[in-house]
Amino acid sequence: MQRLKNVWQQLRKIKLRNWLLILGGVLVLLLAFIGSSYVWDYTNSSYFCGNTCHTMPPHYSSYLRSPHARVACVECHIGRTSFGVQFTRKTVDAQFVWSYWTGNYTYPLYAKDLQPARESCEKCHWPEKFSWDKVITEKEFKQDDANALEHTTLIMKTGGGTQREGLGRGIHWHIENPIDFIYSDDVELKQDIPWIQVTNPDGTTTVYTDIEKPLTPEEVAQLPQRRMDCTDCHNRVSHTFLTPAQAMDNLLTTKQIDPTIPNIKQKGVEVLSVPYGNSLELAQQAIARVEQYYKQNFAEYYQQNTAAVQNAVAQLQTWYPKLHFPDQGLDWNTHPDNLGHKNWPGCFRCHDGKHFTQDRKAAIRLECNVCHTIPAVATGSTSAPAISLEQANEPASHKTTTWLIEHRTKFDATCQGCHDTRNAGGKDNSSFCSNSACHGTKWKYAGFDAPALSRIIRPPIKPPTDPNAPPAQIPHPIGGNPDCQICHGLVSTVRPMPETHEGRTNDLCLACHAPTIPPEGYDAQAGKPPGIPHELAGRAECLGCHDSGAASFPQIPQFHKEQKFTNGQCTTCHQPTKAGEPPGPSSTLPIPPKAGEPPSSSGISPIPPNHAASACAACHAAGVAGAPKFPDNHADYKDAQCTDCHKPRD
Repeated sequence: MQRLKNVWQQLRKIKLRNWLLILGGVLVLLLAFIGSSYVWDYTNSSYFCGNTCHTMPPHYSSYLRSPHARVACVECHIGRTSFGVQFTRKTVDAQFVWSYWTGNYTYPLYAKDLQPARESCEKCHWPEKFSWDKVITEKEFKQDDANALEHTTLIMKTGGGTQREGLGRGIHWHIENPIDFIYSDDVELKQDIPWIQVTNPDGTTTVYTDIEKPLTPEEVAQLPQRRMDCTDCHNRVSHTFLTPAQAMDNLLTTKQIDPTIPNIKQKGVEVLSVPYGNSLELAQQAIARVEQYYKQNFAEYYQQNTAAVQNAVAQLQTWYPKLHFPDQGLDWNTHPDNLGHKNWPGCFRCHDGKHFTQDRKAAIRLECNVCHTIPAVATGSTSAPAISLEQANEPASHKTTTWLIEHRTKFDATCQGCHDTRNAGGKDNSSFCSNSACHGTKWKYAGFDAPALSRIIRPPIKPPTDPNAPPAQIPHPIGGNPDCQICHGLVSTVRPMPETHEGRTNDLCLACHAPTIPPEGYDAQAGKPPGIPHELAGRAECLGCHDSGAASFPQIPQFHKEQKFTNGQCTTCHQPTKAGEPPGPSSTLPIPPKAGEPPSSSGISPIPPNHAASACAACHAAGVAGAPKFPDNHADYKDAQCTDCHKPRD
């Protein structure tokens, strides 16, 4: 109590002037604190970041359209941390203010030294949370008169969680498992990744290297190395620069542009793709001429839908400056988007099929259904396709790390057990193997055709010139032994199969090629293989007659000998003709006629009536009395065998 009295006595001694000075000082400090707080908050605002500096408009524009439009810029670029840490980082970033004032920078600008994902992304997104599979449908309009709409549906295997819970799979496996990589591109965009190291659950490591770009130990030690996190895939999640095609798909899907306007997708992509230097006015004038295009080329439609066309022109003029930023040297081509593998390498930076272990026995998987199901495509009014999920009976071959590259060389009849193989390799979506989402895109960033792969994996079978062309039909009947490569092998002299079919087996031929003429409808006159003019019972040794050199029998062509055809292969092409139907002209030779008869073309020489009970060999073995001598291959024949082929004349 006495202490309080003493304090009070001391305060009473302070003069009014001093009190005023003290209160003024406190007020100044309070205003300074309030002002600095306001300045701190304002300079941390996204508006300040995006509009104060003239280098930021492209990034601010894309940010406003992003999923993170309500997340402040500083939360990613400085991080969600304590005031002291934020203040220190912001002080260090003051160097960029100096660079801005002095003009010490070049376009396009790229963000470097972003905060680790654990200080930005993971403050909201918990990496150990498991995310269930998600069905997504991408809508894409074709560049044709009808702007045909194509739906591509797939299930994204997001995954996540931890292996302790039996999870830790799917796309977010990359976060559960420590992955370090080396990148070698100059501008630090991390597009060229020749070396990856995965730390396994037991603590061991597996290193994968690009077989096309092997690194020396010195390069491994010197090049920058990074631990993979969220932003290595989601690098443009807040600043996506759409391509003209993506912008048009968005406008047509949301009906901001009427998708019934003929050819509007192609025309829109065309005008949005053209750079006009720094002149936005020239761009707007060029886009305005789209209306004239419809007046001239779609006059009737334009007269009935003038407002729709004019609205489309206005939308294109609005979107052009959202895609082109000539002052900053920036557009959709300058900033890679690693989420995907179509317009940029993305996933294929590592999952390109050519990152192998040192022993070359395993690769980083290049397989569609690691991260999502096989895309299912529906066009126009067709019903949504069925989506294939994981199959319990998936063969062991499909689980190898190089299966997607090898399946082109191992395609055979066994595929039909699980898949529809019609028009395999095509892109008309008529079957599992003619998927336009797979075969309709040139995957230029995948390593399918990397030259070094040929030393590890068999070179792929080249696709046909037109993968959508229907398979050729078989212009002849199929016999009981469909060994197509007898005549259609790569080196056949008849009609060899194309080089693209190298490695395909006989049992696969009928998977694509269908005979147009059934055996009973066989027509030798149409240039097809000649028919057999006699019964086959007891006459399995065709070459005994037809490769004997005997003039009384039609002899096999020279190419049959070159191909070393066997007896068992004859009925592959040659079939007995119908009863009463004359054989083809190339299947027989004339037989001795009756006296006064014209030459016959009915088949093998008949036995004259007065010879019916004769012992054939007695005369014909040695050619007694001018009788036709047995061919060399008949030397061991018995009399009872003669009537197997030679029938008594009526």
